[in-house]
Order: sequence, then structure tokens, then C-alpha cells
Amino acid sequence: MQNYYKILLGIVILGIIIFFFPKGYDSYKEELDLQKKIGQMLIIGFRGTEVDRMSYISKAVNNLNLGGIILFDRDNPSKQFPRNITDYDQTKQLISDINKYSNHSLFISVDAEGEYVNRLKEKYGFKNIPSAEQLGKGTSEETKNYAVSLGQELKDLGFNMNFAPVVDVNVNPENPVIGYLERSFSNDPEKVYEHASSFINGLHENNIITAIKHFPGHGSSTVDSHLGIVDITNTYKQEELLPYQKLIENGYSDMVMTAHIINTNIDSTYPSTLSPLFIKNILREQLGFKGVVISDDMQMGAIVDNYGFDDAIIRAINAGCDMLIISNNGTTYDENAPHKAVEIIYKAVKDGKISEQQINDSYNRIQELKQKYGI
Repeated sequence: MQNYYKILLGIVILGIIIFFFPKGYDSYKEELDLQKKIGQMLIIGFRGTEVDRMSYISKAVNNLNLGGIILFDRDNPSKQFPRNITDYDQTKQLISDINKYSNHSLFISVDAEGEYVNRLKEKYGFKNIPSAEQLGKGTSEETKNYAVSLGQELKDLGFNMNFAPVVDVNVNPENPVIGYLERSFSNDPEKVYEHASSFINGLHENNIITAIKHFPGHGSSTVDSHLGIVDITNTYKQEELLPYQKLIENGYSDMVMTAHIINTNIDSTYPSTLSPLFIKNILREQLGFKGVVISDDMQMGAIVDNYGFDDAIIRAINAGCDMLIISNNGTTYDENAPHKAVEIIYKAVKDGKISEQQINDSYNRIQELKQKYGI
């Protein structure tokens, strides 16, 4: 009787596949593969300091085949602590459990730049890492030593990716999101390059993936892209590209994070994240970057308040973003956001708005990066 029910179930499943995919199983498998590739293009934020098999993030990771997750200490929508991180042991256990309940390898990421922008704060029991500005006043060797120490801590906790270092040149020290928060190594692009290179090398000694940011340079801005559109047309300096240029020339190939900033001298309509003129023309062709391009958070005000979630997702991928961050840590929290993103991208491919080749190219770059770091 048990075998009868198994056979019956098999016939029903086969019937469903034939009904929805008249071209047969191969067609069904192709659709499934496409959705899995799309899932790899997302890094997702979530709420919770503990997880188990039935937790939201465990289900989302497995059902959507997500590329990775990002952890925060503060939950911005509720303006409360904690979100994911409370102390060393809890964070290590959380990451261990996320990996335990995931059916595939993940990027486990965090923003750990140092001082003011660091989710692993000293008051929670983590190592004290000075700000980039403070490091920039010392030697590049000292910067590397701090990065080695940070990398060891990240590795021990279970992280494999750090969204750092910032390579923005400190053109405007009063910049509310860069200069004011001491996130830039220097106002000298050569010095930014030297210290960023040392910081990267220090993290690499512990097999931590880095992401240089915010392309093409956020250092001259006068407002915060978390809150709205940032126009740098009249403040941007060409020298802000130099750290990217020199790092890439010297073999940098991890990740570049795009900025949600507009420079109408390059693109009169769209910010860097949504612009092929910035990503494909400048970053890929002019600078020769071969690694993974990742967006800054797609739920930041500069994007959602001006372009809408659906349109921005499609434009970011067509612009050349291989991965998208959906932090769920802006003004609202929406557990359906990653599901919506996958559906938006999948439908856009089916409707011919995104080429399948674009998805395949991004997927291949993501897998190459994971393989390079043994993830």
C-alpha cells in the first residue's frame, strides 16, 4: 500500500510538471536552475540573535538558494538593539547555526571598518579597531597589523566577508556619511591606496573577502545616500578613481561596492548603482575589474524613494551589478523582500528585460569568488 501511494504521488508530480512545463522535465530543470542562480545574487539581512531549522532566515536561505547574509548590531526600523549581534560567543554560535541549517555555502558578511562604522564594537567584547582616518595618520604597516588582527577575529567568529575597506578620498571632511564618520584614510588618493592595500592584505592573510567601496567615490558628497539622492556633479574629483585604478592594476579582484550617487557628467539620469556607464564602461572596461560588483543596500532612500524597488532591481542588474544587498535594515522591515527580488528578476528574464547571459555571467563570478576562498 505504501508503494502504491509513492507511485500515485510520483504520477501527480509528473502531471504538474507536464502541465506547467509542457516541454518536459528539461524545461522544468532549466527554470529551477535559473531561480537558483538568481538566489545566489542576493545578500540578505534579517532579525534574530538565534536561529534554528524553522527560523525565517534558514527557510529563506534554503528555499531561495541565497548567496549570503549580512549581520548587524542595531535594528534600524525599530531603532533598537540587538538585531543579530550581542557579544562574541553569541555571534559565533549564530553563524555556526546559520551554516548548520543551510543546504549550501554562504557569504557570511558584516560591516567592520573600524571605530564608528563597525558592527563588532569593543563594548560588546570585540577588538578595538581604529577608524580609517586614525589609521591613515600612521604607517601602512600599522594598518596591516590592525587588519590582520581584525581578520583573525572575523575568521574565528565564522565570517568570510567584510564590506571594507572604504577607499573614498576625503575630498569633503564635512561629508556626513564619510568624512564626518572618519571612514576615509586620507584626502590624498595615493595614501588612500596605500592604506587600503595594506588593510586588504591583512584581511586576506585570514582568508577574509574584502569589498572596496563606494564606487566611483563618495568622498566629495555633501549629503547621505541613506536618506536620499546624492548629486556629486559639482564636487567630484577625477582623482577619486585613483585608489580603484591602482588596486585593480595590482591584481585586486574580490568585490567592488557601488555608490548610490549621481554624477550628471557621466550619466544624466541614474546613480552609479543603476548605470551601465559607471559599472560596465568605467569599472569593467576602463579600469579592467574582473571580480564581483555588489550594490550598496538596495533599500536605501536614494534608491527606493526615487526609482522604486522593482525598477531599481532590474536596472541594477542590467547596469552590471552581480550581487544586490537587501539589508532589511532601512526604514522598514519586510521578510518578503528577498522573495520579491527573486520574482522580479526571474520575471524580467522571462520577459526579456534582463538577458539570461547577464545572470549566468554574474553567477559564474560569484561561484569563482566562493571557490577562490574555499566557501
